[in-house]
Amino acid sequence: MIELHLAQPPEVVNAGAGIHGVRGLRDRFRLPDLWQLHLFNYSAELTLLGTTYSVAPGYVSLTPAGTQVQFDYRGRSEHLYAHFRPVVAGDPSYVPAVQDAGAAAPLLSGLLRSAIESSPSGSARTTAEVWTALWRIAELTPPTTEAGHPAVAAAISYIEANLAQPLVVPDLARLAGVSHNHLTRLFQEETGTTVIAYLRRRRMARARHLLISSTLSIPAIAASVGISDLQAFNKTCRRELGASPRSVRQAAGETVSGTRKMQLRKTLHGD
Repeated sequence: MIELHLAQPPEVVNAGAGIHGVRGLRDRFRLPDLWQLHLFNYSAELTLLGTTYSVAPGYVSLTPAGTQVQFDYRGRSEHLYAHFRPVVAGDPSYVPAVQDAGAAAPLLSGLLRSAIESSPSGSARTTAEVWTALWRIAELTPPTTEAGHPAVAAAISYIEANLAQPLVVPDLARLAGVSHNHLTRLFQEETGTTVIAYLRRRRMARARHLLISSTLSIPAIAASVGISDLQAFNKTCRRELGASPRSVRQAAGETVSGTRKMQLRKTLHGD
């Protein structure tokens, strides 16, 4: 797993479609201060962080800045890519370096192609599209525990797939095949928190993402994370995120606006 910060929009330096494997079947390079995101449309071997992965159409990879990466192609190969600098702020997400995007691959392709089409003149849109793609990738693999007890893993998997649904511990325990008390004890031992606290934290993480990266209404966001009572949603947001839903959205908008102004000043002054 690699540590990726997504609480604020990244600085997207470049986005495009790369065609390789025409003049040679191996590329080896690194970007000293930029992360790399690749969405593959071919089969190849990718060596990254000391591990060789077999990638196929629909796979995604994330390469931290300063990391050497090696591609071994099997012929003409095309992938979509973005080069970016994350803003180190907030809690990090932990994401596999390489993973199969599965059913999310067409959505990721659409986001990256939209980012490419809007670059470089539409830098704000490019940033938004890449940021959303990165969040989607981070959400492909739900958090798991080191010990990985099957009952805890089953409960976490069900929670991640059903955040919008009413969820209570007895039902989760039944789905996991253990008693209410046993799941509670296992969950506390493996995650250091209660089932309810974990559920609340994951709902608020999803809510925060939707507040800052979508135009969904606040009632729609509340419903999409399983808290249809707006008063309860507001209260939970204040407790978990430190501000009301409206304030979280407004602060994110001000951050993006400030980033745009900074980029404009750099452009005007030739920095």
